Order: sequence, then structure tokens, then C-alpha cells
Amino acid sequence: MLKTRVITAFSLLAILLAVLSFQSFLVFAFAVTIFFAAAAWESFRLFKTRHPVIGAALWTAVFAFIVFKERFADVKILFVLCAAIWAIRLAPSLATGLPPVESVGNRLLTGIYEIAILGCFIAIAVLFRHSPLYLFSVMAIVWVADIGAYFAGKAFGKHKLAPSISPGKSWEGAIGGWLVVLALSAAVAAHPILTDTFAARLQVKWGWPGLFAVMTLLVAASIAGDLFESQLKRRAGMKDSSNLLPGHGGVLDRIDALIPVLPIAVLLDSWL
Repeated sequence: MLKTRVITAFSLLAILLAVLSFQSFLVFAFAVTIFFAAAAWESFRLFKTRHPVIGAALWTAVFAFIVFKERFADVKILFVLCAAIWAIRLAPSLATGLPPVESVGNRLLTGIYEIAILGCFIAIAVLFRHSPLYLFSVMAIVWVADIGAYFAGKAFGKHKLAPSISPGKSWEGAIGGWLVVLALSAAVAAHPILTDTFAARLQVKWGWPGLFAVMTLLVAASIAGDLFESQLKRRAGMKDSSNLLPGHGGVLDRIDALIPVLPIAVLLDSWL
């Protein structure tokens, strides 16, 4: 299992480096479109949609039109909508539960989650347009929070964060991940070479209190994104969203925490 995970991780890294080596937005957009199609297909499966391939194809067509035409200025409202979707509908479902699979509510929720995924992937393209480093500086917030939460949870975890959804997560782990993010973002903001990163721009514009407040919001959003996908998988009776990434599950399993974070980061970036 570990060998498979390592091989897949290095394969994905090789793909990423190859895409970046072209220094072409068109090549990057093509690669992102493939991953979006996979994520859309997986999400339709989690919602038990009858024709997930058709649904994924339609949403991928919408995504490709926006990205390849670079209609980013026309979809700014999408990022506001994504933030509202998580605040009003998706995050509260962690407490209220999901509707039955065959219900109208589930079909509505399917569309809502697809909008959230669409916003996430368009945000990836927007941040990459700024620079690959800038995109990485935002995504790293989620990765660092996840890694910090894992080790803090292993060492100190006693109080379950959401036992009915993801029994392995603890409050101690979540707090540990949050503290690591605050420490790393402070280090990045203070480093003179990393001035064109998300954390550094936040600190310059809104000061240290603003930086820590935003990082706290993004860490909380990443946890909500992770737990929501876990909730979907538990209802669907699936361990992973798919087997597209051997040893790692599916694309959604890798980006679930990024789905609420990236649109919020683009909104904040527009205010910077």
C-alpha cells in the first residue's frame, strides 16, 4: 500500500513539474480540466446520480469554456456564491445531516456542490494566472493544516471533532494544524524573498491581526470541506471517492479541503 501511494505521489509530481515546465497557461488549463472532469464524475457518484458521466461532461464543458476563454472577470460573482454556499448550506449540513439519496433535496444539493467544485477549479486557474508560486502559497495553507492536524491528533488527540462523520479527527488535531499554519504563515510573511505570496500580501495590507484572522478562517473552511466529503462518502457507503489515484483514492479525496478555501482566497485576493 505504501509503495503504491509513493509511486502515485511521484507520478503526480512528475506531471505537475512537466506542466509547469511549459510555462504555458494553455497547457495548465488543459491539465486542470482533466482533473476537474474526474472530480465532477466522482461527486456525481457520491450523490448516487444515475448518469455521472453525462453530468460530469456537461459541467466540464462549462468549466472549459470559462477557463480557455479566460472569462474570469465575468465569473467574479461565482466566488461570492461559493462562499455563501459553504456558509449557508454545506457547512451547516455537518450538523443537520444530508437529505435522503432519492429526494429532491439531494438533487438540489448535488447541483450546489458542483457549483462549489466549479468555483474551486476556476480559482485554481485565477491564482495560477497570478503566478504558480502564488497558487502554491494558498494551497500550502490547506496541506500544512492537514499535516499538522495529523501529527497533533496522533500525539494529543482525545476529543473527537466529528465522531459520526470522521472518527479519526480530533479537536486537538484541528488546533494543532491551525497553530502550525499560523506559525508558517508568519514565517512566510516575514521572509523578504516571499513578498509575492498570499500570506505576505495579507500581512502588508491588513497587518498581523488580519493575517491570523484570515488564516483561522481558511483553516476552518478546509476542515469543513474535508468533513463534508467524508459525510458524502459515509452516506454513499464508499471508502474513497474513486480509485483513480491508486493508494490515494480519488481526486476529490485529494482536494476536498481545497474546495471551500480557494474561492475564499480569490475573493480576499481581489481586496488586496
